[in-house]
Amino acid sequence: MFRHSTYRLVAALAICLGFAAIGSTAWAQALSFTCATDKPAIGYKPGERMVFAIQLLADGKPVAGRNLVWTRRGDDTKTDKGEAVSSDTKPLTIETSCDRPGFVHVEVRVVGADGKPMKDARDLEVSGSFGAGVEPEKIAGVPEPADFDAFWAKQKARLKEVPIKAVLVPVTDGDPKYDVFDVKIDCPGGKPVSGYLTKRKGAAAKSLPARVGFMGYGVTSARKNYGGITLHINAHGIENGREKAYYEQLEAGPLKYYAFDKEQNNDPETTYFNGMMLRVLRALEYVKTLPEWNGKELAVEGGSQGGMQALTAAGLDQDVTHCQVLKPWCCDLGGGTVGRVEGWRPAWTAALGYYDAANHAKRIHCETNIVTGLGDYVCPPSGNSVLYNNITAPKKIEYIQGSTHGFDPPGADRYTLSSK
Repeated sequence: MFRHSTYRLVAALAICLGFAAIGSTAWAQALSFTCATDKPAIGYKPGERMVFAIQLLADGKPVAGRNLVWTRRGDDTKTDKGEAVSSDTKPLTIETSCDRPGFVHVEVRVVGADGKPMKDARDLEVSGSFGAGVEPEKIAGVPEPADFDAFWAKQKARLKEVPIKAVLVPVTDGDPKYDVFDVKIDCPGGKPVSGYLTKRKGAAAKSLPARVGFMGYGVTSARKNYGGITLHINAHGIENGREKAYYEQLEAGPLKYYAFDKEQNNDPETTYFNGMMLRVLRALEYVKTLPEWNGKELAVEGGSQGGMQALTAAGLDQDVTHCQVLKPWCCDLGGGTVGRVEGWRPAWTAALGYYDAANHAKRIHCETNIVTGLGDYVCPPSGNSVLYNNITAPKKIEYIQGSTHGFDPPGADRYTLSSK
């Protein structure tokens, strides 16, 4: 089913309006870009003309006289570039097409007379990132490893060799309605599961739903989340609630650029993701041992790398009943080998196919909701579309115009594909 938001006419175009927020600039103005496409942004056909109309605004009004540079990339392997000067009467119009299922990405920047990018008060480039898709429901991933299921059966056997043993330390600065613990759980791979466990106080046996949450890329503590039973784990089996310097030292030292070592990534059992996903599975195993768990509701959630972990959890543990992911990382890791625009991710090796969230998606049996950004090229919309297409369970994916990896524009148009 295809659904799109309400349209309004701008410059004779039925538009999908997306905002790339900029904030206060050196000109003491709040700048933003709007993007209009001539039809719903995920509704194009192969070879069909695709029109982007992009307007630079200052304090919400069109602004003239700013130098713009733009780049068009696409999953058709084509790249185009151009320059323009902003107008207060008509938008910058970029016409293009894509001859196959996939996405086109258009990025626009404001530059100075010297051609260098202009920056705002936060030292961020003034830019907008937008996209449109051709038949996203038809984008197919690359073949998965032939022994994918056998490999994961072997990893689960490794888990069984290590008993589930947890050390819980009470935490006093949590919500008083909950018992809160800093928990560490034994796990193969050299590092424990490490996170915060919260349980509603006084709950009867088999009375609470459970939820397990995962962290995005980086080196940080787990968080305290609440609701029934929640377990939120950090990505590395490190300590929680420590001072900032502790995490900075790890990030500058042993965890610098983790998961990006190509030599490690040549073997599926030496890649950094191996230990991470073992901890994901052990976290689920542990939660299911808690007497308060109702035995019926087990949700997983996360954004970016946390989304990758949640999808792996849902694919490998059939007790998971709901999966919610925001701009999930490492979907369609081999997409670059067939010409798709790659995001920020480890260089492709065949061993990484065992960790591709889009491959795990084929094994998901629970309802799964996905949010992706049409301007997000950390986790590109093409990869998130392969993820969606691989799920056979009830599913929904929402595409947000102008949305980058770390920002959702207020008021942006959203487009939904759903199995319902």
